[in-house]
Amino acid sequence: MEQHRNGKILALLFTGVLMGALDISIVGPAIPAIEQTIKMDHRSLSWIFSIYVLFNLVGVSFLAKLSDLYGRRRIYILSVAVFGFGSAIVALSDNITFLLIGRAVQGFGASGIFPVASAVIGDIYPPEKRGRTLGMIGAVFGIAFIIGPVIAGVLLLWFKWNALFLVNLPIAAVVIFYSWRLLPSKKSPAKPHFDWKGMVLIAVLLSSFAYGINNIEASEGVKGILSFDVFPFLLITLITLPVFIFLEKKSPSPVVKIELFDIKQIRIVGLVAFGTGIIQAVTIFVPEMAVYVFGVSTSRASFMLIPFVIAIAIGSPVAGRLIDKIGSRAIVMAGLALAATGLIIFFINAGSRFNFYTAGILMGLGSAMLQGSALRYIMLNEVRSSERALGQGIITLFTSTGQMIGATLIGIIVASMSTKLDGYSKSFLVIAMIALTVMVISYRLKSRTEELAGASASEA
Repeated sequence: MEQHRNGKILALLFTGVLMGALDISIVGPAIPAIEQTIKMDHRSLSWIFSIYVLFNLVGVSFLAKLSDLYGRRRIYILSVAVFGFGSAIVALSDNITFLLIGRAVQGFGASGIFPVASAVIGDIYPPEKRGRTLGMIGAVFGIAFIIGPVIAGVLLLWFKWNALFLVNLPIAAVVIFYSWRLLPSKKSPAKPHFDWKGMVLIAVLLSSFAYGINNIEASEGVKGILSFDVFPFLLITLITLPVFIFLEKKSPSPVVKIELFDIKQIRIVGLVAFGTGIIQAVTIFVPEMAVYVFGVSTSRASFMLIPFVIAIAIGSPVAGRLIDKIGSRAIVMAGLALAATGLIIFFINAGSRFNFYTAGILMGLGSAMLQGSALRYIMLNEVRSSERALGQGIITLFTSTGQMIGATLIGIIVASMSTKLDGYSKSFLVIAMIALTVMVISYRLKSRTEELAGASASEA
């Protein structure tokens, strides 16, 4: 009976995560149709993506903390409801301002869906079964990037672009209904206390960092970093960070529990998550590289990423099952090794289609092993049950920060080279070296025996 109920809960979590993931992949095909009805410049166009990621980043600690305090069910429902509300704003938008507001609300709502889903898995599954379950949830992102453009293409044949976002409303309603019936609602035994100072500071910290990084003009080199749209915001980040750490250490209920980083396993997980984000930033530039190298259209270049996303969809559940058998350390190291190998293949000969697809598959498998299940599995084992969502949010923070820094690093290297191909090759080699360095460090993670022995302590 319990296994049947857990299966229903897993299907519910799968649906919620898929809904949030799809709204990243369906936006690309919708852009031309949106441009026909809403006037926007190039900067506004980029912010349709960036503002979703920014508010996702800002909201993750807030909603994860609320989940630990007030229970998974309430905050999962709240997150899905906010996401649905944002979808309605986007669908009804007739100008760029409301469109961006809607995307911001969507991103904020989505920030609670994946961490809470991962925490629920930690609540209902024992340590020896968490790997395969997290792998299935991780596969959702690969599936979303495969079916998202297809769904968008079909809907745009028959309906206006607004339908891509209106379809979220009935899905959100179904998820909310069954979440209320199925999800656990256990609250923290501690008296709820929320660290509003910490929340404001982390919002300022992440917003200023994301805005500054996104506005760097790579072609201008150091001058681009010192520009008025970049340097003041990066300075605010540097000033806010130590203040945030100081206040969080003193807070009785911090948004980010700094003491968690006293645990060696969590420090390494944070480093690996950051490195994973840098590696994942490569995928942002691969379509443009394909256009430049192979002379294909932009849409065809996007389809050339299909082997990459299929590798994620297949690799995530496989990696999850392997974690349950051989432990997370071996999977983390293998994931970093595969990603580094793919990047080195890009560096050696990116002009060969065979090499291009081979590198993409290796990077997809590596990403699946890292972000899909291994890091989240380790975090579930290392934190107390009352801090599981907070731990999952920390992984998202480090990964997203790595993605932004990785994208900036690649942009600067490409802009500094005589040709784009040379720039991509050099930048991919640099990131391969980062991946190999992190792989060596990850050897210090716990063995499978140590992992299982320590997992029982986190159940308290």
